[in-house]
Amino acid sequence: MPYIEDFLSAREEEEIIEAIRLAEGETSGEIRVHIEQKCDIDVYERALEVFHLLKMDNTIQQNGVLIYVAVDNKAFVIFGDQGINNIVGADFWNTTRDQIAMQFKSGNFKQGLIDGISEAGKVLSVHFPWEHGDSNELDNAISKG
Repeated sequence: MPYIEDFLSAREEEEIIEAIRLAEGETSGEIRVHIEQKCDIDVYERALEVFHLLKMDNTIQQNGVLIYVAVDNKAFVIFGDQGINNIVGADFWNTTRDQIAMQFKSGNFKQGLIDGISEAGKVLSVHFPWEHGDSNELDNAISKG
């Protein structure tokens, strides 16, 4: 697998950040992407750690979504805060996961992330629509570890 610096080009990162901005324009939900080279523990447990490190559990409506990618492990996790999990069904995460996995299997990492962000944004907009006065609570930049 590519080194973390080569996983996405600068232009691809910009396109992903734009996809986050567009998705969040329709919802009060917050979406973040975190990429690491390797995960030495269970990827779900690491995603939970990163979720807390990025303070994604501090959103007003508890509606943050993290897409965590461990490049060498060829694994990713979609982790949503309690406010989302209390409302959406399990199919929400399965549909979003499938959108990402389909592209990742073909090596289309940028498109997989964009598709997952778009899918998450659509569902979030139904349950957590953007309202006048909503602010962007979390940075849209891709974090790396």
